[in-house]
Amino acid sequence: MLISIKGVAMGAADIVPGVSGGTIAFITGIYEELIASINNINLGLLATLRKEGIKSFWASLNGNFLISLFLGIIVSFISLAKLMKNLLEHHPVMTWSFFFGLILGSAWLIGKSEKGWKMKEYGALVIGVSIAYFITVSDSIQSPNSYPFLILSGAIASCAMILPGISGSFILLLLGKYKYIMQSLSDFKILDILSVALGVVIGLLSFSRFLNWLFKNQKKTTMALLTGFMIGSLNKVWPWRNTLTTALDRHGVEVPVLQKSVLPQQFEHDPQVFLAILCCTLGLALIFFVEYGSKTKEEKI
Repeated sequence: MLISIKGVAMGAADIVPGVSGGTIAFITGIYEELIASINNINLGLLATLRKEGIKSFWASLNGNFLISLFLGIIVSFISLAKLMKNLLEHHPVMTWSFFFGLILGSAWLIGKSEKGWKMKEYGALVIGVSIAYFITVSDSIQSPNSYPFLILSGAIASCAMILPGISGSFILLLLGKYKYIMQSLSDFKILDILSVALGVVIGLLSFSRFLNWLFKNQKKTTMALLTGFMIGSLNKVWPWRNTLTTALDRHGVEVPVLQKSVLPQQFEHDPQVFLAILCCTLGLALIFFVEYGSKTKEEKI
């Protein structure tokens, strides 16, 4: 049940463009287990099933963990898509402020998890910041709604989904598929959903192997890179952004395409500074609460 709740939180984060489910996985203490478990999914499992039976197969798969986690993610996608959409439409400053605090605290948590940084780690940090920032200021593209492109979109987004700091939803936004997929989830268009899900599975199985190798061989550098990703992504979740260009979605509603981060006094709507600071503080507090809970659990063990 606890793993499923963490999956729900990951799914809710991945729905929001700019927030990564990988961030939630990291701060809830399941990130490395998730990467290792996905990496274990290979043809060798079939040999284990044939020779040693279902019990050994399920243990090698870490099946209880994966089923619980992805069940939570799927439930979150289906049930929270409309809620997150409404929050972003009607309370954008407070919603983005909360996620800004969440990501800021997460970057601090990841950065301090590995001690003794050297030039290589600081270089990886700068590279991570640069890549993530460049993604946040990139323009979205026009793309087809065909099933092959939905599969490709799911595969690319899933790679970002398991990286703290790089949002799978924002990648979908850049690919021009975010609103279409959110609408498909809301309308429960099963073929669209299955196409994206297939792409997600393909992306996860391939990219997790690379990440698993990095954690085994270059963990400190990898953590520095992930910290950079999270710091660079803060531009995307800055609460005060003025819209520069807009476009009409499939329902004829005007939606923002390119936005620019500004100071509260330059914001074209009510800046809600006090509420923004409060929500940001709540996001930070949540990170510190999670870390305190993790330390308390380790001490008891």
